[in-house]
Amino acid sequence: MSLCRPACFTLFGLWLVGASLLSAAAKKPAPAPATYKGAIVMDAASGNVLLEENADEVSPPASMTKLMTFAVLDDQLRAGLLTLQTPVTVTAADAKIGGTQVWLAAKEVFPVEELVYAMMIQSANDAAHALAHASGGSVEAFVVQMNTKARALGMMHTTFVTPHGLPPVGRKIADGDLTTPRDFALLCRYLLTKTDVLKYTSVKERTFRADSPAHLVKMTNHDHLLGVPGVDGLKTGYTAAAGYCLSSTAGRDGRRVIVVIMGSFGPGGQIDGGKARDKTAAELLERGFAALPADAKFVGPAAPTHLATISPAPPPPSGAAPTLVFPRSKQP
Repeated sequence: MSLCRPACFTLFGLWLVGASLLSAAAKKPAPAPATYKGAIVMDAASGNVLLEENADEVSPPASMTKLMTFAVLDDQLRAGLLTLQTPVTVTAADAKIGGTQVWLAAKEVFPVEELVYAMMIQSANDAAHALAHASGGSVEAFVVQMNTKARALGMMHTTFVTPHGLPPVGRKIADGDLTTPRDFALLCRYLLTKTDVLKYTSVKERTFRADSPAHLVKMTNHDHLLGVPGVDGLKTGYTAAAGYCLSSTAGRDGRRVIVVIMGSFGPGGQIDGGKARDKTAAELLERGFAALPADAKFVGPAAPTHLATISPAPPPPSGAAPTLVFPRSKQP
């Protein structure tokens, strides 16, 4: 007996430890879900909000800012103050802009339209800076026009300080560009109904400096949803402070949906290259089309001729588990 008791107690103790570990494993929390600060889904035809969550949350738009740069440029073009062929001479200040770029060099000259392609496909900050000073006389004057345009469109919670969306020098969020998903959806709807923005945002690949092989840049659109049925724009964005942002649109059978998602990160706040953002946006596009009235026909500028006729996406396989992001709310 004196020899048996220690062995028995040892076995019993091991059993207790094992049971405790199994119980702890069973109670281990599931991985944190992907996160975002706010999102909205809008009917491009009527402007009605189909879905929203924290749509008035203010945060940086990052490179989505370039959509407002495009809007102001379009005003200049319509007023005859610029043409798509107007030559823009690159300044030393343009060439010093960091982040994503096409590596402009001081004294290079490009037509407005080439820089627009660089800004919208490559998300080139140097191209946006060059267009701003060429159009506004100075970048500061151009930013004033951006904010004036924002107020005219009803973007009452938006402030721009740059034409490109790079964070301020001090990295203080309050000192940089700020907006909300709702405000940006208003901008997207304006661009879709009044401009030819899709001519640029729908292009997947294009070369910059095609006439200079030694300095040629092969531009690839940052919007990975291009190729999803009907998706033809608009603009991505990312900085450490802004997270992954996306203004997306798709047209199918004469109807069109706008999705804006801001401040997205992967599970647990991971830097995931925008995968969680893109997945969420794709889901919201599908939900948006499902919520659209059958007669919600969108009328706007003609779609780019290189886009094929779009049909609805195929339904998910039967039995597939839905992966909805947030419940339908505030349906008009």
